[in-house]
Amino acid sequence: MNQFTTPFGSKVNELPVEPKRYRLIWSPACPWAHRAVIVRRILGLEDVISLGTTSPIRPNIERVDWEFALDEHGVDPVLGITYLSEIYKHTDHQYDGRPTVPVIVDLKKRKVVNNDYFKLTNYFETVWKPYHKENSPDLYPEHLRGDIEHMNDVIFQDINNGVYKCGFAQSQEAYEEAYDALFHRLDQLEGRLSKQRYLFGDYITDSDVRLYTTLVRFDIAYFTAFYANRNLIREYHHLWDYVRDLYQTPGFGDTTDFNAIKRHYHLSITLSPHKEQLKVLPKGPDLSGWNTAHGRERLSKKEEKFLFTGR
Repeated sequence: MNQFTTPFGSKVNELPVEPKRYRLIWSPACPWAHRAVIVRRILGLEDVISLGTTSPIRPNIERVDWEFALDEHGVDPVLGITYLSEIYKHTDHQYDGRPTVPVIVDLKKRKVVNNDYFKLTNYFETVWKPYHKENSPDLYPEHLRGDIEHMNDVIFQDINNGVYKCGFAQSQEAYEEAYDALFHRLDQLEGRLSKQRYLFGDYITDSDVRLYTTLVRFDIAYFTAFYANRNLIREYHHLWDYVRDLYQTPGFGDTTDFNAIKRHYHLSITLSPHKEQLKVLPKGPDLSGWNTAHGRERLSKKEEKFLFTGR
């Protein structure tokens, strides 16, 4: 899926780091895209890289696509397209993969230049640093990068992608293997987060962003739609406090759209084809707990105002 992987940077054949040249396309339903939007907001890149938003519901057409149904006249106001596939096809007429989010479009060339969801936040955190807002946090500190990369791989394999392995398993054996790996890893992180506020101590890092986007979708989507139903996240003491701590941090909760998440995972015809005719949207869960006190401050050695920077 990630055919467009040219990195951002200043070297030959890298994508130039230039303000107002690029547009990030996302869907609020998608966890891979959500983390790019969180980092964009945290680092103050909102005036540097524009944002286009697709509908959480896949269009009812013969192919898998994303649609700009939320915009006036159903057209992205900058790109002038109705379906995301249009810009993919304009970039490569032979492209036959799914048009995925997140994706970066070069507005000068009007072409897709990067849809590498795994590395995109790291580019925002490093080579885009000259355009970070003043006193922005260091989500990817050099002295922790090896540990963060290892943690990101673990989170990806067993949790981010782990829920999808459960939901799209082609056999009972594959489902149970993914299910066991998912909850084994969640149990491990429950223990880790009993001793420290964030995955690497007192400061939020790129790894926390990646874990958050799955945890915040878990009870409202994955528990039921993907059969990841051993435990709800709110049944974990430390994980539940931790994800609420992040939710209440600027950049996290204010970019989280529970309605979009619920509609995508329960009504989208490409994820739940057997529900195409029924289209029942679950009434729950109760969302009132997301803004309740989490008490995670007690695990931090830093003053509250310094928790969001590792500089």
